[in-house]
Amino acid sequence: MKLNTRAQSAQSTNNNSPIVLVHGLFGSLDNLGVLARDLVSDRDILQVDMRNHGLSERSPEMTYAAMAQDLLDTLDANQIEKATFIGHSMGGKAVMALTALAPERIDQLVVIDVAPVDYDVRRHDEIFAAINAVTEAGASTRQQAAAIMREQLDEEGVVQFLLKSFIDGAWRFNVPVLWDQYSHIVGWQAIPAWQHPTLFIRGGNSPYVTEAYRDALVAQFPQARAHVIAGAGHWVHAEKPEAVLRAIRRYLSETVI
Repeated sequence: MKLNTRAQSAQSTNNNSPIVLVHGLFGSLDNLGVLARDLVSDRDILQVDMRNHGLSERSPEMTYAAMAQDLLDTLDANQIEKATFIGHSMGGKAVMALTALAPERIDQLVVIDVAPVDYDVRRHDEIFAAINAVTEAGASTRQQAAAIMREQLDEEGVVQFLLKSFIDGAWRFNVPVLWDQYSHIVGWQAIPAWQHPTLFIRGGNSPYVTEAYRDALVAQFPQARAHVIAGAGHWVHAEKPEAVLRAIRRYLSETVI
């Protein structure tokens, strides 16, 4: 599947590989915009809507093998031979899965607040309930949707994040499939070791990358380097963008594959 994309050309001439930015569950290509706006100064940028999100095609399948194939198809469609990938959460797992499918197409790899493990936990049931409540109420504006979601969700940041995908009275993600395929989204199939330096950025307050997952992470990414952003949660790039960008730029400048 060729994904819906937004391409931006670097503001300065360079020989660096383009950067592909890959969002997480319930997101869209806009979600990593804070990174795109900075990194486009010296890198071509390609932001993607993952399958069943944004304006990309719908599919009944949400496995990481399928999502990795989508990324590969999108590289081919955009005539990109090799790229640097930065993925958050579900997008981080998708770019990790790509290392097993097409390792030769990856230049550098940054994974934001997710580990290559099966979490076997449901963290999003309240979000699904809030989303469905908006649909069942027939809300037509973001203001109406926000009021309904606030009855279900305590975190205003999560409400605002979800509202970005509520357009003209409809959700821009495929809610029934995301619910049906949720075990695949939080799950993981172990992959062969990726023998190149990989940056893992995590929020210090996030439960997604902890010491409990260290062995699984190192087994699949033996040259992993970790950078913890203190005082940040799962949406670390939104909460502490400058710190995240400093870590990414340091890695990009020091790492050659």
